[in-house]
Amino acid sequence: MNTVTTPRDETRVEPSGTRSEAALLPPVDVIEDAGGITLYADMPGVAKERVTLRVEDDQLLIEGEMKLALPPDMQPTHAEVQRARYRRAFTLSKELDADKIGAEMSQGVLRVRIPKAAHAQPRRVQVQVS
Repeated sequence: MNTVTTPRDETRVEPSGTRSEAALLPPVDVIEDAGGITLYADMPGVAKERVTLRVEDDQLLIEGEMKLALPPDMQPTHAEVQRARYRRAFTLSKELDADKIGAEMSQGVLRVRIPKAAHAQPRRVQVQVS
């Protein structure tokens, strides 16, 4: 089984050592099949144009910014969601091919497909007659 691990902290430490803005941790479902792993991240309010996926070394970073459209003359009187950003990081197994990651966004759900590397794919061995 391949593994994808994730930290629990919602703030990120930048390479410079400074902490970036706190963000929401989107709930993520991870499904593995024979060809790889699919992540489903719930990111309501985030448009496709505001999603960023980056791979750095063995880390997959998912970020998104929600933009709620309010009329210019209105102010919310109550807001349960205080942060406008989502962020989640995953450590990728060496059995996954980070160069072939694909993603699509539909109705607030980000689908990320990470295929297995060629060396980790199941293969059939031919038996020779001697």
